[in-house]
Amino acid sequence: MLSSNVPGSGISGGPGTAAPTGHFSYFRGAAASCLTPSFSLFTLIVMTIGDAIKKVVERSDLAEQEAESVLEQIMSGECTDAQIASLLTAMRMKGETVDELTGFARVMRRRAATVKPRSAAAAGISGTGREALIDTCGTGGDVSGSFNVSTATALVVAGAGVRVAKHGNRSVTSLCGSIDVAEALGVKVDLPVERIGDCIDEVGIAFLFAQLLHSVMKHVAGVRRQIPVRTIFNMLGPLTNPAGADSQLIGVYAPHLTEMLATVLGRLGSRRAIVAHGSDGMDEISISGPSRISELREGRITTYTISPEDFGMTTASLVDIQGGDASQNARLILDLLNGSTGPRRDIVLLNAAAALTASEKATGMNEGLAMAADSIDSRKALRKLTHLIDFTNSN
Repeated sequence: MLSSNVPGSGISGGPGTAAPTGHFSYFRGAAASCLTPSFSLFTLIVMTIGDAIKKVVERSDLAEQEAESVLEQIMSGECTDAQIASLLTAMRMKGETVDELTGFARVMRRRAATVKPRSAAAAGISGTGREALIDTCGTGGDVSGSFNVSTATALVVAGAGVRVAKHGNRSVTSLCGSIDVAEALGVKVDLPVERIGDCIDEVGIAFLFAQLLHSVMKHVAGVRRQIPVRTIFNMLGPLTNPAGADSQLIGVYAPHLTEMLATVLGRLGSRRAIVAHGSDGMDEISISGPSRISELREGRITTYTISPEDFGMTTASLVDIQGGDASQNARLILDLLNGSTGPRRDIVLLNAAAALTASEKATGMNEGLAMAADSIDSRKALRKLTHLIDFTNSN
């Protein structure tokens, strides 16, 4: 078991942050006009994209402020596709860092359409403790061919009484993304921002369609389609929830990313998070073997391994949890919520237990497993889905 402290958080450039090196000049044109007064501290270009490319090609890491500055330029439409492709490829070859991910995530969060549940605002005004809001969005990219585990997990967690802001998108590397299967289940996914907040308040769960809520991604969409490898943007989805989820269960596609993303979440202010990778390559807590877990709690990260046998479950093969297209996966999720048993139920129970632990609804995995099983067996999760479908399709 490994444990480490999370480096200091807060606005980059705050007290205790080392001054970055690089080229300084004032924002120009579109970059300046897009900044609202609340972001006025970020008024300098710390490093141009050209200087960033030169630095990364030499296998030097970008400081957090440098990464933040460069992505601001990209998302303001000031950079060419060739510059963006060069930077992303060079970063991938060098290996992305915690500072780079944190800087990029800060920009993505600022530039996203903000989802504001009334319950969160009321808690802030009254001074009462904020009820947990969790996201189960993972990185994707594990090419396991499994059904939509994180989507089924979100419904089970919501059925257990935890508010869920499920960030997701259409399929990129699989047959079916979370938004695809939500639509196939009958959920309307293109709600206005205000209605998404209302949905979280009234239903207890909402789907946050990344393509609609991160409109600035248009500046990199073409480049990403043309680069046939994963880039830093593949890791940013779980770090940029537009509703500001303060608790998270994140599945990642590579083992070295568990501690990295847990550290970034700590810097970004997450209260608690569990980041998981299955030894079989799944970006979930796996049913087919051990899973590596990095858990963020009270500013500390602890890394350990869990297995299905630890909780009285039998291991299964990836074939046993295979999915298909959106309609097939929707049927599998409905079967699960109606009480079907087997490996698909077991993997959802494991991941829901972790999410309930991260949200502090459960004190640990064993209690979380009992809560998740009750959510399914009592049909609370199924009723939650029905409520969600009704709400999103109403005027």
